[in-house]
Amino acid sequence: MKVEVVSTHASLWSGEAVSVIVPAANGDLGILTGREPVLAVLRPGTLKITPTSGSPVTLDVSEGFVSVDENAVTVVLDTADEPASLRWSE
Repeated sequence: MKVEVVSTHASLWSGEAVSVIVPAANGDLGILTGREPVLAVLRPGTLKITPTSGSPVTLDVSEGFVSVDENAVTVVLDTADEPASLRWSE
């Protein structure tokens, strides 16, 4: 699925992913290919992306929302750490 993570300042991450976990207001929300459309508000927490290739990516986020529609995930953040804070997990 196509994943885009953007903030008010920049595009933070873009690519194909196997799964995404976002800190939704009512608890963590896991997103896989084929997920029904959803729009959710985010709370402070950690966004986790498992790309189709390469190491997993995590990003500390404060507020924003996630939109899922037809295997496309868009995460819009009000604020986030600078792109340099992206962490590739081993």
